[in-house]
Amino acid sequence: MKIIFSFKGSGLVLAALLSLGTGSLSPVFGQQTVSYLIDLNSKAMTQLGSLGGDTFASAINDAGQVVGSSFLGKPTPNFAPSLQAFITGPNGMGIRNLGVRGFFVTAPDINDAGQVVGTSQVGPDAPTTSGYITGPNGMGVMDLRTLGDFGSGTSAHGINSSGQVVGQSSVLAFITGPNGVGKTSLGTLGGTFSNANAINNAGQVVGVSSTGSGGDHAFITGPNGAGMTDLGTLGGTFSDASAINNAGQVVGRSGTAADQDACFCQYHAFITGPNGAGMTDLGTLGGPTSAAADINDEGRVVGSADTAEGVRHAFITGPNGVGMIDLNTFLGFRSGVISGATGINNLGQIVAIATIPEPSSYALLLAGLGVVSFMARRR
Repeated sequence: MKIIFSFKGSGLVLAALLSLGTGSLSPVFGQQTVSYLIDLNSKAMTQLGSLGGDTFASAINDAGQVVGSSFLGKPTPNFAPSLQAFITGPNGMGIRNLGVRGFFVTAPDINDAGQVVGTSQVGPDAPTTSGYITGPNGMGVMDLRTLGDFGSGTSAHGINSSGQVVGQSSVLAFITGPNGVGKTSLGTLGGTFSNANAINNAGQVVGVSSTGSGGDHAFITGPNGAGMTDLGTLGGTFSDASAINNAGQVVGRSGTAADQDACFCQYHAFITGPNGAGMTDLGTLGGPTSAAADINDEGRVVGSADTAEGVRHAFITGPNGVGMIDLNTFLGFRSGVISGATGINNLGQIVAIATIPEPSSYALLLAGLGVVSFMARRR
């Protein structure tokens, strides 16, 4: 129920975050990246607060509590602001720093009790990371290393209703017991690494693993992380699973037959049937790529896709992944570009990331339009 940012280097973290905020506005005007809670039933949009800078929502639970990351300020040539994890109240109201120690902190998932999981990197150049879990409503922070046999280089990506946590420790995917206690390695699909991205309430885990033949494939496990099954691809050389609902429907992205040279430039969002059975191509919005970020229990999928014009737009589907709709078109959004939808709950609320002009840029834009209008009248 989230989007994962890499911690293999601080530059990659920033690149992943900033890519979600890329829109089609002219660089003449200043831009800011903001996050919205959107009610699909009423089409009402609520802009979330920030911790001082650009904000990236990752997940939403059925109470409407949102988690994600926000910069503590605006970057300048001489200042790199810290990235911190946040949580909101129900329906996206209010925003609070989780207070996790670290320079780069993510919060990719939250369960219905408000327990949050994520990853902290102590400094901008620090090589090691540690996963964490909070108590209900984001209160209290516990380093996973105190709860199980975790070493350095641990990241936490997903959590279910009982508090089972999944992620990666060193180079292998793991699952914990309730409330993050203990650690069990999930193994691989015959390769040397694996990474767990999400878990449903039955304990079925999804993620990506290297295979014995050298490719990276999406996987699903049985309940409580038992066994690991290769989900295959859409004809390409790789696939990656990002989320799973309580029916075992899995979503993610996969290389297509057009990506045989492994350029990672031709990939499509996919959905499976219950318990990971089959893989269906969800298509794109007219461009070459798409990726699914989350799925609710109705099978509605959210993510991002390229348009025919080469701009990244957020999408939403109907139940069971049927029909991909541009979220900008669906909402009639004209204030910028909604570039990615990252989470959806069972009440039809989603969280999405958009690039919009900064307030000062609106003033400049309106002033410019006024000049144009005045000149037109004079003619």
